[in-house]
Amino acid sequence: MNTGISKMRKTLIVFIFIWGILPSYGQDNSIDSLRAVLEHQQPDSSRVTTLIELSSKYYRIYPEEARRIATEAVELAQNSNYKSGLAYAYKAVGMSYYFQGNWIDALVQWKLALNVFESINDLNGVSNMLNNLGAVHFNGGDDEAALGYYLQSLAVAEETQDTLRTVTALVNIGSVYSNKKSSRNLAIQYYLRALPLSIQLGDFDAIGTCAVNMGEIYITDTNRTDSALYYFETALNAYEKSATGNIAYAMKSIGSAYAIKKDFEKAIKYQKDAYKLASSIDARLEMAQSLLSLAITYELKGDVPKAISTYNQAKELSIEIGALYEVQDAYKGLALGYSNISDFKQAYTYQNLFSDLKDTLYNAEMDKKLQAQTLSYELDRKQGQISLLEKDQELKAVELKRQKAIRNGTAVFGILLLVLIGGLFNRYRYMKSTKRIIEAEKERSDGLLLNILPHETAEELKSKGSATPKYYEKVSVLFTDFKGFTTIAEKLSPQELVEELNQCFIAFDEIMNKYNIEKIKTIGDSYMCAGGIPTIKDDNPFDVVRAALEIRDFMESLRAERETEGKDFWELRIGIHTGPVIAGVVGKNKFAYDIWGDTVNTASRMESSGIPGQINISGNTYEYIKDHFKCTQRGKISAKNKGEIEMYIVEGEV
Repeated sequence: MNTGISKMRKTLIVFIFIWGILPSYGQDNSIDSLRAVLEHQQPDSSRVTTLIELSSKYYRIYPEEARRIATEAVELAQNSNYKSGLAYAYKAVGMSYYFQGNWIDALVQWKLALNVFESINDLNGVSNMLNNLGAVHFNGGDDEAALGYYLQSLAVAEETQDTLRTVTALVNIGSVYSNKKSSRNLAIQYYLRALPLSIQLGDFDAIGTCAVNMGEIYITDTNRTDSALYYFETALNAYEKSATGNIAYAMKSIGSAYAIKKDFEKAIKYQKDAYKLASSIDARLEMAQSLLSLAITYELKGDVPKAISTYNQAKELSIEIGALYEVQDAYKGLALGYSNISDFKQAYTYQNLFSDLKDTLYNAEMDKKLQAQTLSYELDRKQGQISLLEKDQELKAVELKRQKAIRNGTAVFGILLLVLIGGLFNRYRYMKSTKRIIEAEKERSDGLLLNILPHETAEELKSKGSATPKYYEKVSVLFTDFKGFTTIAEKLSPQELVEELNQCFIAFDEIMNKYNIEKIKTIGDSYMCAGGIPTIKDDNPFDVVRAALEIRDFMESLRAERETEGKDFWELRIGIHTGPVIAGVVGKNKFAYDIWGDTVNTASRMESSGIPGQINISGNTYEYIKDHFKCTQRGKISAKNKGEIEMYIVEGEV
């Protein structure tokens, strides 16, 4: 029986790759406008820029014309020593080769562009070219070379704090690691680093790509189906806000997850909706994939006739569009389906078709590996051409510099001397008058920053201007919420309500400080904190549970005081879960330190499923603390969107 697990959608990397290298294209009115501009332009840097822009209009429709125009830009940029223009002109020539499928010459031109970008210290250009080089090697089947370029691109992008190219590199690295089962945990780590940056960037395509790729990895593990479903739903929400055609893919993936959970009604609805949506935009590959997922669901449900019928639909559509991997899946499903109804003749036919196609695809994979080796070999042969072009470029640049130096040296020296004297004098006056103001403002800003952010994060923000999100393997997240808050709040004035909450939250803050637990935020009457961040502390589950016990005891004493005074009191639910999270700073103007991940959602469910006045923990947290705290097992309890989760009540320390 099939498992309902779909293949990793490798094509998602294309969307990220396009950001780095694809300009707008197509014949439009701007072509005529650009040609009109060229008729009157002098052979200078502005003409180089116009030529590069005009070349970009022809990449897809007339690659030869794009290359002719870009080559003219290369020659003009060399003659005028316009280094930035030369780099982008080489890039444009490479684009024309790329769209013709000539990867070797595309790589030659992009290596030349990379060398120029490096010579002028244009790090954004360097990161862009490294990513392009990696993507071509990835498409050519050379994962090792691709990974090397992607890692270099990531390092440069992080140095320049270029969030877009950082996300691009992280997702591309994750896609390389996801090719091998043994390294999929690494893939998840890179996707988890890319996801909060994508959210910060507000790029829904990138959010969807990260989430759906993580879901595809988690769904291969039947114990992580809930996590897969969470990320597929995240991807769907993101794709619905973007302009790409990936909504159907996310919907059929959600259906596959529900099928594994044996919620066949939901699975079939999502998969049928995915097929309808793909049909409405004539996305035939997504139509075939939706049908295959639906057929697997019918198979898992035991409805063999519907499974066979749906496999046949998927087979016809896949053959029509030449989607060989989908055809292979349809043959395999039909062979199994006919075998289940004892139609062994048909089963034998489709088993043979499946075996033949499997051999064909295996041979294609081998051809791809040979192509990767050929690509590396041909590139080595082209290295001589690259070296000659670089040498010619260097000689021209030296000659131009010599001529300019002779003509302008004396005048420039005199001007620089005057500017230097004036600058030094003004700088002396400025430093003397503002030193005290700067020191006072620095102390004030440092104090404000440390009041809202962890010390390590604040220092990183001060030194780099941004804080890199970090992945933590083991963090204990605690949520509290007051039962009956709304009812009691209606009886209090706004001032009394704030005073009551403030009394509780100040006490909670003091407890958190005692156990070195990071307060994350308060939302209304809810309080959220986490142990084990930003400084890793392996015994954080013990600290968080001890803090929870002190919070429980504080609320009990407050309750006794209120009852004595004849006043209403709030009862508190406390929930704790331990697992991996991503932590970092979000926002630009009013930034805040926050955490994300399935662990946060599960901790919230621990609180909402808890008992007032008690500490409700997950089975995960219990495994860490069970030898040091007395706990009462509650059994498996249903939690919203999480299914049944093992829960325990913490009574006290042993």
